[in-house]
Amino acid sequence: MSLYPFDGGCGCKTIRYRMTCAPLIVHCCHCRWCQRESGASFALNAMIESDRVLCLNAEPQLIDTPSRSGRGQQIARCPHCKVAVWSHYAGSGPVTRFVRVGTLDNPDALPPDVHIFTASKQPWVVLPTGARAFDEFYNPGAVWSPETLERFDKLKPRIEAYKAAK
Repeated sequence: MSLYPFDGGCGCKTIRYRMTCAPLIVHCCHCRWCQRESGASFALNAMIESDRVLCLNAEPQLIDTPSRSGRGQQIARCPHCKVAVWSHYAGSGPVTRFVRVGTLDNPDALPPDVHIFTASKQPWVVLPTGARAFDEFYNPGAVWSPETLERFDKLKPRIEAYKAAK
């Protein structure tokens, strides 16, 4: 039985969304930039095609924010309670959403597939035995499943069009 769709939203329920399928991958990012922006020890983001995340009521407000790469990102926040529900990173822009797993109604259903930027993780964070972990980022071709690679290949023309338009 499929777990999907998954619903989620902000704290005041102004923003409600639905993930219609499994994400491409779930990153647990331990970089210091994510720590600063989330106010926590890491960020847990489910990367998914934007057209597979449906807004069920109001649209979030997109806030341009700086990033370590210097290319910035857009954080989608509730216009009322300001909870961040997803981000658009510069690499793929609005073509993908990095859904904040903690905003799902059932966040337990999406544990991390991979831990990234662990060289800067908090020293008291202990990764589970056997977890896939990388000091920095990783080569998607060596980590992603064949299905994820196929889904991402279909996004490449839209990502290139986004980059060309910038």
